[in-house]
Amino acid sequence: MDIAAYMAEVGEQARQAATAIARSSTATRNRALLATAGALDAARNELAEANGKDLENGRSNGLEAAMLDRLELTPARIDAMIEGLRQVAGLPDPIGAITDMAYRPSGIQVGKMRVPLGVIGIIYESRPNVTVEAASLCLKSGNATILRGGSEAIHSNQAIAECLVTGLRAAGLPEASVQVVRTTDRAAVGAMITMPEFVDVIVPRGGKGLIERISRDARVPVIKHLDGVCHVYVDAHADPEKALKVAINAKTQRYGTCNTMETLLVDQEIAADILPLLAGAFREHSVELRGCDASRAIVPDMAAATEDDWYEEYLGPVLAVRVVDGLDGAIAHINRYSSQHTDSIITENYTRARRFITEVDSSSVMVNASTRFADGFEYGLGAEIGISTDKIHARGPVGLEGLTSQKYVVFGDGHIRT
Repeated sequence: MDIAAYMAEVGEQARQAATAIARSSTATRNRALLATAGALDAARNELAEANGKDLENGRSNGLEAAMLDRLELTPARIDAMIEGLRQVAGLPDPIGAITDMAYRPSGIQVGKMRVPLGVIGIIYESRPNVTVEAASLCLKSGNATILRGGSEAIHSNQAIAECLVTGLRAAGLPEASVQVVRTTDRAAVGAMITMPEFVDVIVPRGGKGLIERISRDARVPVIKHLDGVCHVYVDAHADPEKALKVAINAKTQRYGTCNTMETLLVDQEIAADILPLLAGAFREHSVELRGCDASRAIVPDMAAATEDDWYEEYLGPVLAVRVVDGLDGAIAHINRYSSQHTDSIITENYTRARRFITEVDSSSVMVNASTRFADGFEYGLGAEIGISTDKIHARGPVGLEGLTSQKYVVFGDGHIRT
């Protein structure tokens, strides 16, 4: 296959489809989503057969158990994909909404209208259900999309693609509105991220290495986050019961997510009292603690933390612990070492809470809440396509609105500028 020619064809078809889908009605797009849900339900045997091939190849190629688990399409996961499509169909459509309308002194009315981004390229690894999640959000928000999944899920993704085509046909939308790249050649990724004439935005979902490569080589804007070095700061004015509950949940509710706490900060005023309680609770969950000198003076059996630990996203039962000099010390540490993903303060002091949310420069900043809430569903977005730690366009969980832009609209009645 001539990869460059193939990807140019995919891009050209996506650009043409983007025009059609942008002018389609909400009802039409919802019809496509619901028809896709029906097609998935009817194709359970085909999906299982295709997924079985991927699992067999994965075992032959020595994929780790965790990767095989993410790759597997169980009946429950197919159910979840179907339900996800129905939920996205039920979400409010952001396209065409006009806000901030106001009369200007000249007599014209000026406002902003929400519009699709155009063509969204999504590059992801492993989980075939991402194919449905990403396609549904792009479709609902009036965008065409090009999906390039991992080679380990090629059969599963192509089987899902057939269901997506069935849904698009049923709604009378161009089949190229959602395209799943048919080749596993890595050159397809290189082509996709360097054709701004066809692709408006790239969303990479995967490991840090993949996202670093995309960010470095792309000639198309990228919505991304590299890692999630999230903090919980226990302030001197914290309620100890809340501090224990939130910190334990932020770390142990699930280890391998980008919104899991990786560093615990404790105010030196209360460290001697609360740190032993926290350490005991983490021991019960078999979490390894790596502490600064002040932390180890209070809890001697902690391992010694190195400078690298403050930057580390462990994605496992390991936690860095640091005693800091009050709120100023906590904010300084977070703004130096944080990946600007999610950070939380535990305090009963309103003034300190306000300072924290004002001065901590992260995409989500919380008060008395677990960092695990940094999620599109939990934020009321219905679903998300990922988390962005960028500062331009979308920041934080990226839902339907994050897949749109705005343009100015002006209404007059024969007005001219004098």
